[in-house]
Amino acid sequence: MTTIKVALLGFGTVGSSVYQTIQSRRSKFERLIGKKVEIVGVLIQDETKQRNIADGILVTSSFEELLAIPEIDVIIEAINGIEPGAGYLSRALEKGIHVVTANKELLAHEGQSLRETAAKGHAQLKFEAAVAGGVPIIGTLQQLLQVNEVSNVEAILNGTSNYILTEIAENQVGFQAALHSAQKHGYAEADPGNDVDGWDAFYKLMILCELLLGKQPDWTQVSRRGIRGITLADIQVVETAGWRIKHIASLQVKEEKAQLRVEPMAVPEGHPLYEVSGVDNAVSIQGDLAGNLKLQGPGAGALPTASAILEDFVQLYKESDNRNRSIDASILAEDSNRLQDWLATAPSIPKTAAVKQRWKGKQADNNAYLVSATEGELEKLLQAGKICNFFRLAGAGREIADTVPILI
Repeated sequence: MTTIKVALLGFGTVGSSVYQTIQSRRSKFERLIGKKVEIVGVLIQDETKQRNIADGILVTSSFEELLAIPEIDVIIEAINGIEPGAGYLSRALEKGIHVVTANKELLAHEGQSLRETAAKGHAQLKFEAAVAGGVPIIGTLQQLLQVNEVSNVEAILNGTSNYILTEIAENQVGFQAALHSAQKHGYAEADPGNDVDGWDAFYKLMILCELLLGKQPDWTQVSRRGIRGITLADIQVVETAGWRIKHIASLQVKEEKAQLRVEPMAVPEGHPLYEVSGVDNAVSIQGDLAGNLKLQGPGAGALPTASAILEDFVQLYKESDNRNRSIDASILAEDSNRLQDWLATAPSIPKTAAVKQRWKGKQADNNAYLVSATEGELEKLLQAGKICNFFRLAGAGREIADTVPILI
């Protein structure tokens, strides 16, 4: 039986979980792919640190030494940041070595270049774990793209932000207390900006955009808002009106044009993301044939991420065609002057001809308003302290049901 030689880049929580899983499930991997799997090298930073790695496996801080191991088949990358990872993976792909990575920031910045290098080196680049941890969104989208036109993706892609919003809502605490709880449980870093300011979800959305459309937009054209400004009062008012606030990354394709956003949104009851709580990630995908599909699961943690990495590893040897088609769509910049529907929180909406309250039937809490306005107008009202916050409505091309415009 032939042997697949694997090298690991990084031996932190994810890298060590991948190592332990491969070592403990050798026979299962042999049954799945018909070949033995052997870890032949591990790249680490500190060679003096004690690690539980079997004798006979090269443990080194030198990528040159690792790359010199004869006939490496696969490199699994589990380190952070763009460099030196991008350089390491590029060199591996040039040599025809397959790569599996969970590094979302690296892929958002260098994904296209790495895919081109992989094609030239006749190697495969796999990255399921980079987007939603243990939730198999990449594989699902690649499968759907074979026959479906995907028109809308709405996703909760950051478990830390989702945990914080859940904590505020369920335990009636403020943002800082919820953030402290997330840090205490290991869900948030000491510097949480990457999560709460929306960058983590943004990088993941760029990866999905490149997968679906074959290209990324100019990043300055994509609306990105985090959750720092969301208060307990916002959440209480919105929930009283029958909605919930979720931090959502969305990609909509209509008439060969695409719109991308990362922002807190008002989610109505019955929406696929309404019940998603805690550290879970979830993705709602709309295909023209398949209809709406929802995937949900833990978006963070060593074992869910290791699971996605190893699913990718297995697929390297179970599929013969890694190609997927792309949609030729132009990327639309956000138009802050376009009239749209929003859920706004305020003691009362100012009486201006530019803002129309829309509500009929069940009356909302009188501090929550469904309004038609431009984003620019609402930004000005927010800065002037005349409204507390505002949220776009989740749902592709959504119209507010049962409403009529009322000038106030």
